[in-house]
Amino acid sequence: MINITSKLPSVGTTIFTVMADLLAQYPDVVGLSQGAPNFMLAPEMIDDVHRAMQAGHNQYAPMIGLESLRQRMVDKIEKLYGHRYDLENEITIMPSASEAIYASIAGLVHSGDEVIYFEPGFDSYAPIVRLQGAKPIAVELLAPDFAIDWERVKQLINEKTRMIILNSPHNPTGRILTEDDITALKELTKDTDMIILSDEVYEHMVFDGEIHRSMSRYPELAERSIVITSFGKTYQVTGWRVGCCVAPANLMEQVRLVHQFLMFSANTPIQYALAEVLLKPEHYLKLNQIFESKRNILRAGLSQSRFEVLPCKGGFFQLVRFSHFNSGSDMDMVKHLIADIGVGGIPTGAFYAEPKDTGLIRFTFARDDETLRKAAERLKRV
Repeated sequence: MINITSKLPSVGTTIFTVMADLLAQYPDVVGLSQGAPNFMLAPEMIDDVHRAMQAGHNQYAPMIGLESLRQRMVDKIEKLYGHRYDLENEITIMPSASEAIYASIAGLVHSGDEVIYFEPGFDSYAPIVRLQGAKPIAVELLAPDFAIDWERVKQLINEKTRMIILNSPHNPTGRILTEDDITALKELTKDTDMIILSDEVYEHMVFDGEIHRSMSRYPELAERSIVITSFGKTYQVTGWRVGCCVAPANLMEQVRLVHQFLMFSANTPIQYALAEVLLKPEHYLKLNQIFESKRNILRAGLSQSRFEVLPCKGGFFQLVRFSHFNSGSDMDMVKHLIADIGVGGIPTGAFYAEPKDTGLIRFTFARDDETLRKAAERLKRV
C-alpha cells in the first residue's frame, strides 16, 4: 500500500455532505439545511441559456469572462457602491464564488503567512489557507450578537499577517458589518500591506432598512480588497456555479494567474444569460424585500416555539438557540429534529475549525413561503 501524507489531516467530510446523507434517510423531512433556494425569481433565464446554446455559444469563454457580462457588472457595482472597476484588468467572472475564494487565497497568500478569519464562519476559508502552507488565525465572534472583537484582531496582527477574510452578510449568523466595523477596519489596515478578502455573496439580502457595506464603497478599503459575489445566490441558481471577483489590477493579476490553471473560464451559455438578466435590475433590487419577508415568516412561526430566535440582519440563514431547554449536543439536536420532528437544520458548531457545541442551530429561509410555514409548524412540537 502506498504511504500518503494528507495535506488536510484534520479535515473530514464537510457538514453539508454529512447532512445530505442523513436527510436522504428521511424523505419526508422539510429541509432547511442547505442554502439552496427551492424557487427561482427569474425563470426566463432558463430560456436565455437555451437561446445562447442554440446560437452556438458552447465553447470556452474568455478566461476573464464574457465582455458583456463584465461590463454590466462594472456598471452595476458603480451604481450601487460608487466605485468603478476597470473592465479589462479589475474584474473576472469565475466558475463559482468558491473558486474565486480559492484563487484569491492561493494567488496572494504564501507559505509562512498568517490569515485572520472569523468563527463561526464558512468552512472553506481555513483549509484553503492551510493548503498554501499558511496559518489560519481564527477570531471568535462575540456572543450574543456575534460582534467582531477588533481589539483581539489588533492583538493578532503582526509582520506575518497577509490577509483578513470578511463575510457580510455573514453565514451562519446573519450579522452585517456596521459603520463602527468599517472604521475599525480602516484603522487596522492603514499603512499596511494587508489584503482584505471580502465574501459578499449575500450582498442583496440586507434587511430592516440597513445597507450593504461593501468594501467597494470605501476607497481606502477598495484599494486593498478582493470582493467576491455570487450570481447563484443573487438569482437563486446556486447549481449554475458562476461568481464574480473584483479587485485592483495588481491584486487581480495574481488571482488570475491561479484562476487560469483551475477552471480557466466559467460556463459560456450561462454567462450570456446572466448578461441578459442584469439588464433588469429590478430582480436584484427587490431581493432584500423578498428575503426579509421569508425571514419574517420563519421568525414568526419560531416565536411560538421553545426556540430562542436570534437577530438576523441579512443573508439566507436564521440561528436559533435550544440550550435553555435541551442540554444535548448541536448534532444530537439536529438528528432529533430530522428523525422525530421532520425538519432539517445544520449544527452551528460545525462552522468552527474545531467543531464545538454552541446550543445553536442554523436554518435557511431560502425556501418558498409554504415550506417555511410547514417547517415552523413542525418546530412548535419540539
